[in-house]
Amino acid sequence: MDEQQTNHQTEQTADATPEKDFMVTFLLSLVLGWLGADRFYLAKVGTGILKLITGGGFGIWYLIDLILILTGNMQDKFGKPLKNRP
Repeated sequence: MDEQQTNHQTEQTADATPEKDFMVTFLLSLVLGWLGADRFYLAKVGTGILKLITGGGFGIWYLIDLILILTGNMQDKFGKPLKNRP
């Protein structure tokens, strides 16, 4: 498979992926953020596993993700912003 086909498949996957909801992301981060649930929901599996193993980055990563979500700077794996943000 050449690079052009790979890029086209990645674009199709990003387009087919539904947008992630702000409130769901916020609640997951607030309640289960130290387990990486918010990262898994946003399809960021690698960082979700790291967050799970480190207990939310020893609490620091947990707080940073909450701030990123509340300020609207959190995106899903494909760079899409969270929908329904007040």
